[in-house]
Amino acid sequence: MADWNTRLEVRLGDTTISPISTFSPTFNVPHTVLHSIEADNVGFVRQPFTFTFTMGVPAVASAVADLTQLATDGTEFQIAVAEKKGTDWAFNALKFARCVVTSANPSNVVIDGVPQASFTCMALSVAVEAP
Repeated sequence: MADWNTRLEVRLGDTTISPISTFSPTFNVPHTVLHSIEADNVGFVRQPFTFTFTMGVPAVASAVADLTQLATDGTEFQIAVAEKKGTDWAFNALKFARCVVTSANPSNVVIDGVPQASFTCMALSVAVEAP
C-alpha cells in the first residue's frame, strides 16, 4: 500500500492552474449488447465514447479569467493532470486535447471565503501516460 505523498498539478497548455480545488474527469464508453434469436449475449457494439471533466477553481486564480475567455470564445484548449512531486499515483499523466468549455460559473458571490468558479468541459481526445 502506497503512503500517499504525491502532489498533482493541472496544466492549461503550459501554465499550471494554481490554486485549484477539484478536477473530476469522467470517461463514458457505452456498449450495446447484441442478442440473436438462437442465443443471448452473442456480442456487443461499442458506441462513441465521450470524455468530460469538471474543475473547481478559486476565483482568485488568473486561470479563471483565461478559462472564462476560452468559454465565451468557444476556443479549443489542452489540459493535463500530472504528478508534480512523488510517484504514488496510478498514472504519470492524463492529457485532454481539443477541449471546450460546455458550462461555466466563473464566480459566485459569497459573504466569507473565496468565491469559487466551476467549469464543465468536454475533450475530443484523451491520452493516458502510465508509469
